[in-house]
Amino acid sequence: MEEVDKILIHSLRLSGMDIPDEVQSIREFTTELIVEAVVRCLRVINPSVGASLSHILPPGMSARFRIGMSMAQACQDLGYQGEVGYQTFLYSSEPEIRRLLLFLVEKLPRDASEDGSQAVGKSTSLHRAIAATVKEQLAVPWVPPTCRTPCLQLLQGSCLLKKFQARPLVLPRESEPSFGKMPQERKDYFVEFLPPVSAQLPRPTSLAPSLLERNVADLSAAQDWENEWKSQGLGSRMTPEEYHQWKHQRLQRRLLDQLHQACPQTGPAPQGATARDLNQLLGTFSAGQERAGALAKGSRFTHTQHLAYKQEVEPTTQIQTLPISRSPEQELQERQAAEVETLESELGRLVGQIEELEGQMATLGLTLTQVEGEVRQRQLGATELEQTLRVKGRTVELLPDAENNMAKLQVVVESSAQRIIQLAAQWEKHRVPLIQEFRELKALHDSKELESSRRLSEIRELHERIRSAADEAKRKDDLYKQLLLELESLPKDVSRSAYTQRILEIVSNIRKQKEEITKILSDTKELQKEINSLTGKLDRTFAVTDELIFKDAKRDEAVRKAYKYLAALHESCSQLIQTIEDTGTILREIRDLEEQIESETGKKTLSNLERILGDYRALKQENAALLSRTRET
Repeated sequence: MEEVDKILIHSLRLSGMDIPDEVQSIREFTTELIVEAVVRCLRVINPSVGASLSHILPPGMSARFRIGMSMAQACQDLGYQGEVGYQTFLYSSEPEIRRLLLFLVEKLPRDASEDGSQAVGKSTSLHRAIAATVKEQLAVPWVPPTCRTPCLQLLQGSCLLKKFQARPLVLPRESEPSFGKMPQERKDYFVEFLPPVSAQLPRPTSLAPSLLERNVADLSAAQDWENEWKSQGLGSRMTPEEYHQWKHQRLQRRLLDQLHQACPQTGPAPQGATARDLNQLLGTFSAGQERAGALAKGSRFTHTQHLAYKQEVEPTTQIQTLPISRSPEQELQERQAAEVETLESELGRLVGQIEELEGQMATLGLTLTQVEGEVRQRQLGATELEQTLRVKGRTVELLPDAENNMAKLQVVVESSAQRIIQLAAQWEKHRVPLIQEFRELKALHDSKELESSRRLSEIRELHERIRSAADEAKRKDDLYKQLLLELESLPKDVSRSAYTQRILEIVSNIRKQKEEITKILSDTKELQKEINSLTGKLDRTFAVTDELIFKDAKRDEAVRKAYKYLAALHESCSQLIQTIEDTGTILREIRDLEEQIESETGKKTLSNLERILGDYRALKQENAALLSRTRET
């Protein structure tokens, strides 16, 4: 424990406590030193709690009890699991104080004794600067808006707050996710014409929100792609580029299908309709509109634009034809109102015609689809009828010479049957090896399928291992950084070789003690084996001797006396062995009691009792003095 006490005392001196040089162990700590050490550790660990505690014991006993209870409560709040109370500090015992001081020293922050002139990394300096700024701002009390100074207005006001408004950004990329390799034109654009990120935004305050939003979107897209690739991409047996192209083509096909459904064609579609782009679809759609009349069919926006243009043109022509001889303001307003009503009625009529034409075109489209279906069915029926007519016409041609034709047909049928039999035999010869080859290929395919499934599962497991290894590496990297910060925060004036030498000495002492304990245990086991063997040999010898002497004791008086002496000797030896065993047990109990006495002596029970009695008398005197003062007042 001496080494532990030296390390504790050194740590307490580093925390700012003034411990005399003659104090070398926890046993030499007085009550004042214990209270000062605990209070100073609490101030370093939690300044808000330690600031309310005094490291100097007051003379009054009631104040001492209050300080002891406050210190005990503060230690329990920090997470100390042992039993602690005011008696721990005022009537202390060495093991309890050592355990409590070890707990407090372990809770001390690592940067408490750090030298500010040591070189640290940029991230560490940034973190410390942020922490210092936040601590400084939190220490400033809140002030109402009307009472704030300009400095506090900047610190606690809302003038520095900006809206978190993100804008889309264009960033250069090495490849496109949908097309794979990026075209050279886009690379040239990124290199020569793409403005920097700060110049793409209308306001400088949108830079940080836009970058954060873009980063979150990229991370989310990467995570979604990774999940999709592991769930669906690996099972498709395609490379990532091929999987991207397949997704892009499927999206194009779906868009074309939706456009075909939304824009029905007016004529039969060509075979390459799936390869047409949106311009060709719009061209076909506009070609179908020409059948509707002078007003082409289009979207609502097209109709509105066309009618607005017509409204702008027609009033101009009408106004130009009006006579300008008399133009009072009232007549001009009446003419404008009449023109507006005429144009509104014309607009309503045109909108009605457009809706009517749209309905007619929809009806005609449905009718055309039905007619095309009926024509297709009738063409199929006509083909079947033509085939039946051809067979019947051939049959009619054969009717005049029916018998000869029947004989010829019979010969043809028999030859066809023989040929079928021969072909069947030949097919059977070819079928057996083909079936065998098919079964072998199927078995090979099944085995390859199983192998691919197994490899796919191994790839997924490998991906999981890679992810877990990456998480473990990240965790160890964070742990390394934390340990590096702790290493930087450790005092540099401590001789590491001295600590190493002490540790080696402690290890060598423990090794020697272990060897001695092992030797004692082996000697004890050998002695126990020897005692057991001698006891067994003694019992066997007594049994043999007892049997031999008992046979002759019936005939000879001297032998009978010898038998009695033998029984008495055996009983005396048994009592002697039992006495020795009882002596050993008593010695062990005496040793245990001596150790308990030493431990109780180390707890300073008698001195603590004397101090408690003294404090009790002092407390009674204080109470009596307070009572007398109360009576006087």
